[in-house]
Amino acid sequence: MDQQDEYYGNMITMLELIWGEGYMAPGGAGNVKKMLNGIETEGKRILDIGCGLGGPAFEMTNAFGADVVGIDLEAPLIKRAKDSATKMGLQDRCKFRTVKAGALDFPNQSFDIVVSSGAITQVKDKANIFSECYRVLKPGGYLTCYDWTKSEEPLSEDMIYWFKMEGLTYALETLEEYKTHLKKIGYIKIIINNASDWYRNEVLKEYELIKGRLYPLMVELLGQKDADHFVENWRAMVVVCEKGEMHQGYCRGQRPLKDHS
Repeated sequence: MDQQDEYYGNMITMLELIWGEGYMAPGGAGNVKKMLNGIETEGKRILDIGCGLGGPAFEMTNAFGADVVGIDLEAPLIKRAKDSATKMGLQDRCKFRTVKAGALDFPNQSFDIVVSSGAITQVKDKANIFSECYRVLKPGGYLTCYDWTKSEEPLSEDMIYWFKMEGLTYALETLEEYKTHLKKIGYIKIIINNASDWYRNEVLKEYELIKGRLYPLMVELLGQKDADHFVENWRAMVVVCEKGEMHQGYCRGQRPLKDHS
């Protein structure tokens, strides 16, 4: 995940148009519910890795009763998240901070739950980030994430073209590789759920929306050039989703109550 800011103003505007205010990942508000399904959240302390604009963090507090610390590499996103928290009166329960790539700057066993939506996708050393999540989790705590992953086939020209259109750093692995990382580190009750069929339908709806009803608003907000860029970006994404090259999935593991030494 590069240190330079990759999410610029028009891209953020576009993501919020599609997924809802404060959300920068597919599924918007419904995605948080899927990640936290079956996990006790009331009064728990959650770390949100790659928190972006803070939408999921506010939801985790308002709808799930948790206190959240959100971290992100990009200072402009954190500024907006902090401003939004203050406006909502959630600044005591939703804290945000800019971080550098690498080790998590938190003590051992300081969170009940670690959540990440679409951020681990961009981290090259997945074993390290999953180990760090394990370290900061309390015994019995959960890691739960939603991510963009890939098939086992080598990357095609279509995938490489889509990366180019996105302009983001991607380090895609398969869901099975995620499972292997978690097992090696010591997580138990590992659940991998491939959600590619769900997003294949979603991305088609999104594409129809942005080249149709939403397009005039996009031109007004983003300008013609960027509006057309995003239409092409989504077309390229439809291709790799429909070919089954890009996968979406949920991944969850629990830190045991007692570590095996």
